[in-house]
Amino acid sequence: MDLRQMEYLVALADEQQFTRAAAVTGVSQSGLSAAIRSLESELNSALFTRTTRRVEPTAAGLALLPYARSMLAQATAARDAVVQATHEVSGTLHIGSEQCLGVIDVPPLLERFHRRFPQVEIRFTQAGSHELLALVREDELDVAFVATTDHLGSLSQTILGSEPLVLLCPPEHRLAERSRLEWSDLTDENFIDFHASWGVRPLNDSACDVHGIRRRVRFTVNDVHTLLDLVDRGLGIALVPQHIAAKPQAARLISVAVPEDRAPRWVVSVVAGPWDRTTSLAPHLLELLDDAPACRTATHTTADH
Repeated sequence: MDLRQMEYLVALADEQQFTRAAAVTGVSQSGLSAAIRSLESELNSALFTRTTRRVEPTAAGLALLPYARSMLAQATAARDAVVQATHEVSGTLHIGSEQCLGVIDVPPLLERFHRRFPQVEIRFTQAGSHELLALVREDELDVAFVATTDHLGSLSQTILGSEPLVLLCPPEHRLAERSRLEWSDLTDENFIDFHASWGVRPLNDSACDVHGIRRRVRFTVNDVHTLLDLVDRGLGIALVPQHIAAKPQAARLISVAVPEDRAPRWVVSVVAGPWDRTTSLAPHLLELLDDAPACRTATHTTADH
C-alpha cells in the first residue's frame, strides 16, 4: 500500500464514481481503476461494489477508509512540519473567496497554510466573485477563489474545476416531476437568485436571455443557505451549481437537469494579480493546491476578456 493508492481510495469513496474521482485526483480513469484493482489484489479483498449508477465501499473498504485518511493526513502534516522547520516565512496574505465553491473547500486550505506558515497573518474576505476580482485588481487581495471567467483582464487564472447548473424547486412545484427541462418551461417563473456580484448570476441572466426566457427574480440573496430556505418555502425556483443541490439543507428539494443546448458551465478558478516572487506570499498558498487532491488544477491560462 502506498499514499497514492490511499488517495485514490479516499477519492473514490467520497465521489462514488470513477469519472469524478479520476478528475479529483488528476489521473486517468483507467489509471485510477487499475490502482484500485491492484490494491484489492494486494489485500485479497474487494474494496468497492460497482454498479452502472455508482461505486460504494464494501465492508472491507469501509474498514480501510479511516486508516487511509489517517495516512494521508499524517503525510501532509509531515511535509508541513519539514517546511515549517526549514523556512521562516512571515508577512500578511490577503485572500478572498466566494461562498460554497464546491470544487475547493477554502477553510481547510487556510488551516493548512496557517499550520505550515504560522508567522504569516491571514486576512480573509468573503464576497461575490466580481467584487473579489475588483479587489485583486486594486491590489487589496493577493489571491481570490472565484466562480467566473469574465472580466479577468490581465489577471492570471488557474481553473480548478467546473460543474453544470441545475434547477432547484420544492417537490410540490409543477416542474418537480420532470426528468429534464426545456428552456421554455422556465418562462414567467418566479426565481430566487444571487446578487449580481456572484459568479452564477450573470450565467443565469445570460442563459435566459439567449433562450428568450422571461423570468422574474423576486428574491436576491447573498447567502447559499438563505437561497435554499426560500426555495424550500415555495417562494421561487433557482438555477444553481450542481453541488449546491447536494447540500443537507437541500435534502427536500428536487434537482432537475437543465437542457444542455448552450447551457453555461459554472467554472471555479483561483486568480491573482502580478506579484514579486521574491516577496509575495501568494505562491506559498498556491503550491498547496498541488498537494490537495480536491483542489488539483486542470489548466492554467491568462484570460483576456
